[in-house]
Amino acid sequence: MQRPDEREEVAQVRAAARALARRYGRAYWLEKAQHGEAPEELWQDLAQGGYLGLTIPEEYGGAGCHLELLAALIEELSADGLPLFMLVLSTAMAHLVLARHGTPQQKAAHFPALLRGESRFCFAITEPDAGSNSFNIRTLARREGDSFVISGQKVFISGVDHADHMLLVARTSPREEVADKRQGMGMFIVGTKAEGLQAVAMDTRILITERQFQVFLDRVTVPASALVGEESKGLDVLFDALNPERITVAAMAVGLGRYALAKAVDYARRRVVFNVPIGAHQGLAHPLAMVATELELAGLMARHAARLFDAGVDRRTVGIYANMAKYAAAEAAIRAVDTAIQVHGGAGFTGEADVITIWPLVRLFRTAPVSREMILNYIAEHHLGLPRSY
Repeated sequence: MQRPDEREEVAQVRAAARALARRYGRAYWLEKAQHGEAPEELWQDLAQGGYLGLTIPEEYGGAGCHLELLAALIEELSADGLPLFMLVLSTAMAHLVLARHGTPQQKAAHFPALLRGESRFCFAITEPDAGSNSFNIRTLARREGDSFVISGQKVFISGVDHADHMLLVARTSPREEVADKRQGMGMFIVGTKAEGLQAVAMDTRILITERQFQVFLDRVTVPASALVGEESKGLDVLFDALNPERITVAAMAVGLGRYALAKAVDYARRRVVFNVPIGAHQGLAHPLAMVATELELAGLMARHAARLFDAGVDRRTVGIYANMAKYAAAEAAIRAVDTAIQVHGGAGFTGEADVITIWPLVRLFRTAPVSREMILNYIAEHHLGLPRSY
């Protein structure tokens, strides 16, 4: 069904995503996630349908840079229980960064394979001693002639084993050598099989098709042409990755919330206790109605943020609404899954009900890719004009 605030092409993407998701089914995704495997067949179908090209410029064979369309795709796949983080990491973040900041050579080298589903990107910024303070990263890219030599460590890097390249954020100058902490940062295209790069899987207990890794870089050498954007001016590039990340993660959270809500509503209609369906009781009907409302509100915010990004609105404004969308969607998804578990009672903790299976993932959204607290800090400072607290 087309939403009143959406264009026809968005509705078409939603319908196609639903058809594709239902052809594969939740059981397919669960099998892949339980074995840590890439859903390769689904990815190739997305490529053949042109959906990996939603954020690739038309001159390289894509549909243009349409974050709103991609967010709709991610939401609908997630609403049928098939969340794909590589669509966030590669198709949202990497595609759009390359489209806005890549050189013609970088675009020609990477977009054709990305479009065909033959290549994928992951994204590497987080470090053990930096966390939310991204300006404090210590991974250093030193210029040596026509190359950069990169050394350092990253942590909680998703999908390294499914990706051919990563967009890696590093300092081109140590923080103590720059007057402004925002200076001296760069983003680089690094092959995941590069000499000197080691990826070690982490023991995270979240059911998902993309595992988390620590990445160690010991004098990884890349050509100067691997730099995306201007040297030491990587902040603009970075925000053109992080804003789409917030927006598409919000879309995924809304979709997973809808998945849990649909499960709960179906059970509340079918489960009869004391001679009536349990959904007839306001003690369950009202929480479900609240969840439905909160998910719709979060979805509206995510669509608004995506449209602002697509329209080329300034990064600060997009950042405000992208962060609001991510906050709203994470909280709504958590409430949706918690309510679905409660509606199911004891059955909510079984694999058969398949709602407890997504609890760790939606709970993650309150913490990552940026914590609720840092989002609220950003909104307080940039939207309300309150003094910076950190």
